[in-house]
Amino acid sequence: MSEQWFWTRRPRPAASSRVVCLPYAGGAAAAYRAWGDLAPGHVEVCPVELPGRGVRMGEEPYRRLTPLVRALADALEPLLDRPYTLFGHSMGGLLAFELTRLLRRRGRPEPTHLFVSASPAPGRPLEPTVHDATDAELTARLRSFNGTPPEVLDDEELMALALPIIRADFAVLETYEFVAEPPLDIPLTVFGGIYDRAVKPADLAGWRDHATTVRFRMLPVGHFFVDELAPELVRLVTAGVSPVCDPAR
Repeated sequence: MSEQWFWTRRPRPAASSRVVCLPYAGGAAAAYRAWGDLAPGHVEVCPVELPGRGVRMGEEPYRRLTPLVRALADALEPLLDRPYTLFGHSMGGLLAFELTRLLRRRGRPEPTHLFVSASPAPGRPLEPTVHDATDAELTARLRSFNGTPPEVLDDEELMALALPIIRADFAVLETYEFVAEPPLDIPLTVFGGIYDRAVKPADLAGWRDHATTVRFRMLPVGHFFVDELAPELVRLVTAGVSPVCDPAR
């Protein structure tokens, strides 16, 4: 059933298109809580809730990308009745990319535009790997992203709930094996943070190999900017992107 994957979605029956939003590692659909109010009336925002978080906290999270993307594609099927775009931040960017490729292989409608945000280009090794590290090492990795409040990282009870989900998401990322396919024949826009210490411009440049039309836009932020820049991101995602900035040039 798709309802559990999109339980925070607020249907707009008259909307002419949808934006499907995929979360970062450890994130939930709540990361896009403001997007529905910010989007124009003709756009329906559909945040994805992955197993293990939100109302799905009692479900086992996925630890591998392939079965997760297959489940996402199945859940998305009822929403393919009108044009849509995909937006994914960090881990969500990789999920959005592989979801698009799977839909293409299945012969299903592809998004009209793919947006990936603070997400390394596929095929780049992720080092160091932390999904099998100790809790202390994993927490230190999260601290280095500078996106989780210190009081949360220092709260043992909160972290005891969060770390299993974060560990599973890192396993999805770190066990992923890229398989080459022809570039996507849809527009791909890549957002990056100029001050992002986790995903640097060089990590983004490889996206140009994965679609026939690729645009880059660098923003004056760090890694976690989905909430911070929600109004601008919603505007760009729903109305197209300009100007263009290529981090490799």
